[in-house]
Amino acid sequence: QVQLVESGGGLVQPGGSLRLSCAASGGTLENSAMGWFRQPPGKEREFVGVISWSGGSTDYIYSVKGRFTISRDNAKNTVYLQMNNLKPEDTALYYCARATFRALSPSMRARHSDRNYDIWGQGTQVTVSS
Repeated sequence: QVQLVESGGGLVQPGGSLRLSCAASGGTLENSAMGWFRQPPGKEREFVGVISWSGGSTDYIYSVKGRFTISRDNAKNTVYLQMNNLKPEDTALYYCARATFRALSPSMRARHSDRNYDIWGQGTQVTVSS
């Protein structure tokens, strides 16, 4: 059974950067798209972005486009979320999740729905504050 472990969270000032990692054990991630989600304090979990199995395609929510970048290293069984120009509203518990699809669906609803992700990590906290 594949297990996912996120790391790299922490406290950062507005405008700063963090890189989150999602490492898999017990199986390979190379046949699946991988997503990142977040849950701000007191709010529901939301989609952040997704990367296809090959790394050739990505999709992000509008609020992080141009600031966040998802990448993957299939040889290391690891997915990354590079977050730049962080804002206080990015404060959340960040999760990685394995998608049930390989290539990115043309349906945004399908790409963004957490029902299409079957394995989740435990989350890593990101706090953006001065």
